[in-house]
Amino acid sequence: MPQNIFPCQEIIDLSSELCRQFRHEYLTPEHTLMVLLNTSCFQEALEKIGVDKKQLNSSLLNHLNRMESIPPNEEYKQYQSFQFQEMTSKLFQHCQESGTAPSYDTLHLIRSILELEESYASTLLFNSIGDKSIDRFLNEYISCVTHSIFLHSIDEDITDSINYDNKKEFTVDGLSSLSTSMLTCMNDHISDKNPLIGRETEMERTIEVLCRKDKNNPLHVGEPGVGKTALVWGLVQKIVSGDVPERLKESKVYLLDIGSLLAGSQYRGEMEKSLKESMTQLENNGKSIVYIDDIHTLIGAGRSGDGALDATDLMKPYMESGRIRFIGSTNYDDYKRYLERNPGILRRFQVIDILEPSVEESINILTQLKGIYENYHNVIYPSESIRFAVESTSKYVNNRFLPDKAIDLIDEAGAHMEIHPSSSRVVSKKLLSAIVSKTSKISSINVDKSTEHMIETLDKRILKRIFGQDEAVRIVVESIQMSKAGLSDDGKPLASLLFVGPTGVGKTEVARVLSEEMGMELIRFDMSEYTEKHTVAKLIGSPSGYVGYDDGGLLTDSIRRNPNCVLLLDEIEKAHSDIYNLLLQVMDYAKLTDNKGKKADFRNVVLIMTSNAGAQYANQASVGFSGGVSRGEAMHTQIKKLFKPEFINRLTSIVTFNDMDRTMAHLILKKKLSELSRKLKSRNVNLQLSRPVFDFLLKEGYSPEYGAREMDRVIGKFLKPILMREILFGKLKNGGKAYIKKTKAQIFVK
Repeated sequence: MPQNIFPCQEIIDLSSELCRQFRHEYLTPEHTLMVLLNTSCFQEALEKIGVDKKQLNSSLLNHLNRMESIPPNEEYKQYQSFQFQEMTSKLFQHCQESGTAPSYDTLHLIRSILELEESYASTLLFNSIGDKSIDRFLNEYISCVTHSIFLHSIDEDITDSINYDNKKEFTVDGLSSLSTSMLTCMNDHISDKNPLIGRETEMERTIEVLCRKDKNNPLHVGEPGVGKTALVWGLVQKIVSGDVPERLKESKVYLLDIGSLLAGSQYRGEMEKSLKESMTQLENNGKSIVYIDDIHTLIGAGRSGDGALDATDLMKPYMESGRIRFIGSTNYDDYKRYLERNPGILRRFQVIDILEPSVEESINILTQLKGIYENYHNVIYPSESIRFAVESTSKYVNNRFLPDKAIDLIDEAGAHMEIHPSSSRVVSKKLLSAIVSKTSKISSINVDKSTEHMIETLDKRILKRIFGQDEAVRIVVESIQMSKAGLSDDGKPLASLLFVGPTGVGKTEVARVLSEEMGMELIRFDMSEYTEKHTVAKLIGSPSGYVGYDDGGLLTDSIRRNPNCVLLLDEIEKAHSDIYNLLLQVMDYAKLTDNKGKKADFRNVVLIMTSNAGAQYANQASVGFSGGVSRGEAMHTQIKKLFKPEFINRLTSIVTFNDMDRTMAHLILKKKLSELSRKLKSRNVNLQLSRPVFDFLLKEGYSPEYGAREMDRVIGKFLKPILMREILFGKLKNGGKAYIKKTKAQIFVK
């Protein structure tokens, strides 16, 4: 028995199409039977056993017309009825038993309909043919398909008698009636696209390759957003206007939709058949150019196993012949991953690099495009706003490329103006700055009156919370102010600072307070976790083939998510020496590459490293002839011995923190008590200390060796236990005033 003369999948697809024409919500076996009744072999088999096909058609059509239909203008979704699902299940079972799957034979489809219980299609077919004539009918049907092919035809009387609004012609003419279009003629859609600006060199090279006799297929390779697709649309514009060599005039450029190519192929062989039919038709038409965006997705498309053919293998002969020209585009990562490993397909193309345009070139592109977006959003883009859009996105928007990211910015600004209408239609630099800040997680990049005051008073606000470290605060604040003034090096972090000093003097606290006052994220890494050589890989990701390769790097991923942050590397001296080598490129070029080759941008990062290396020598700072040397300075000397000169040379500054003195301890104790008082207020408790209690805590908490952390321990030892007992079990259960007094023997709440 010949198989696949008229594939069952096409019968089922046509049934679905017929169901849509009737605007029926449920697809039933009756729709399938109607399609079968209008195929030539089915009709011939009915005639040979003496069945009136017109009477059968009329009965079935009346049944379909009686089924409930959806109103013409109402949207709906088509579902398969239970009987239809049962029919397809029986079909699959028959094919499996006979060994014909997945090329389902239409004979099995007829048998599946006849085996349905309580089905109008089954009952009608049985009654029309007669129980005793079923086997004869099937034999006649087999004989028909054995000696002929299907003549796909439908009686015009049927389509004329279908009772529904806005009916459309129902035909069975092979795959063309139902197949999803995988080729779109770009010449017909040129009016919808932005004009190509610039790229004269790349365009000339593309046209040269297209005019070659052999291997006349250009391959555009570039980063996403640099204009690869725009270049092809520019070529289409030239072809339509006739501004191309004679060989390319009147050419048609078709966009190959790979998604539609795969979506329309449910069974093996359908994708290959559709692709070859389309390519053959284009080859016969002549002067056809096929554009394949993301051409790397063709590799492996349609492949069912090792050694099987894929879409590229099917297209190689057409690429080789030269009668169809192909233009491909892809990015560098996928080019290396897929195309470089497939020399058979790559040798048929001529690679053309599409580089990111410069800032000035991008400004020219946006200047000529702005009229389109002005008309669309009904706004005005001044020249200074266009320049600002390009320069700000170039500096602050990472992992994207010009001109696409600058076009996105002015487009979003126009959309913002539509949502928030005002009397002015002018898109200002302030609005663009706000959008860049929001989308890129960058604090305000355009200094206005509000941010100017915030930056001007930054040091005063920090010094209200940090005591005795005025020099360290001054250096950090100046680095921020330098950046806002545009005087810092664009190719380096905002600042690369090494904080040196004994424990508990405020090194980590300065980083925390800075991030809070600036509204920047604080990203902290405890470098004691990175003492071993293999732990360094956690920061940038594990090498290929190792566990955790797909997880990415902790440091690089954190900076991509928060490019405007304070990065604190605590106790840097405990880290493995390999980490210092990573930090060299961060401090020098503000870039760090992870295990997958992606770069993290540190240009808007304040890098702070803390160290108390040499603390064991600090206690000797006041011994002998060096009695005037502070502990911090003694540790500074040890730092220069610990770190390599190339590391120290790339630092913006080494900040030496002062030792804790009694004045600093007094201020820190007041700060700690204020923090405790704020916590108690949530329990309606007002805290007040007598002078003797304060002096006692200061005496016990003042420790140049352990710094401010000793103050926390003293408060936790002498003060908090008393308050805890009174709040839980004593007089402060319902709140009140907690006046702390002291006798010689104890501290108590009055």
